[in-house]
Amino acid sequence: MTPPIKILLQTTITAVEDDWAINRFSMLRAYLAGLTDTTGTPLFEVTARDRSVAHGPDPLLSTLDSSDFDEMWLFAVDVGDGLDSADCAAISRFREQGGGLLVTRDHMDLGSSLCTLGGVGRAHFFHSRNPEPEEARRRIDDRETAYILWPNYHSGANGDFQEIEVLDPPHPVLQDPERPGERLRFLPSHPHEGAVGAPADDPSARVIAMGQSKVSGTRFPLAVAFEGTNGVGRGIAQSTFHHFADYNWNSASGCPSFVSEAPSSRLARCPAAQRSVHLYVRNLALWLAGRSPS
Repeated sequence: MTPPIKILLQTTITAVEDDWAINRFSMLRAYLAGLTDTTGTPLFEVTARDRSVAHGPDPLLSTLDSSDFDEMWLFAVDVGDGLDSADCAAISRFREQGGGLLVTRDHMDLGSSLCTLGGVGRAHFFHSRNPEPEEARRRIDDRETAYILWPNYHSGANGDFQEIEVLDPPHPVLQDPERPGERLRFLPSHPHEGAVGAPADDPSARVIAMGQSKVSGTRFPLAVAFEGTNGVGRGIAQSTFHHFADYNWNSASGCPSFVSEAPSSRLARCPAAQRSVHLYVRNLALWLAGRSPS
């Protein structure tokens, strides 16, 4: 019997009720924990947690390389101070030893503590740190919230979905395992997605999916894949953690009080879009652990 893949779902903040703490990713956790193989055996064993300390090394993150987790999904929801240097060092060692790593953030400088994380962290561009090229920085894409500056790609309302462009050759995480030859089409949308790109000096990395702003029409990368080579674990850099949040899967689940944009309920009413999102999550979890999603 193949043991379940051990996944850590982790935020970069402590358990703050009125914020994007780990309890706002409960649908993701429940979906992954409920997946089974053909014999009914769970595919994944899921642990979900926030930081246990606001400052200094987190007891788990700073020792991640000595844990028995197979992969970590890191939701960088901080304002720039979410990871300690000891956390970053252990996370880097974790991937160097073969652990899978999904790293995601949001608009402007939200999650910019990722800049202190090597490898997958280098794929993330922020307003004040590791910025996008000059031509991208001149554009204010999301115009509903003028106080949010670039990067802020407007792919749609929270609770809605966007049709994505899968780049050739289609990556395994974006192929439909139940319909050979077909690609996944939809991901949740968000009014101000962040910016990611493949580091120019890393041949293992490439952009695998693009979105398009509903305001400016600008195409922008949604996900960057890092192939595992020479024993290094696989990685994904994602443009926003809102692709995985409860509020974006079903806006009726609620959101922090500081969210001001009008939501949509379209994703919760569209089985085809929900299926695409669920398969993407399943594919990610298997691929990051070195298994085939098909």
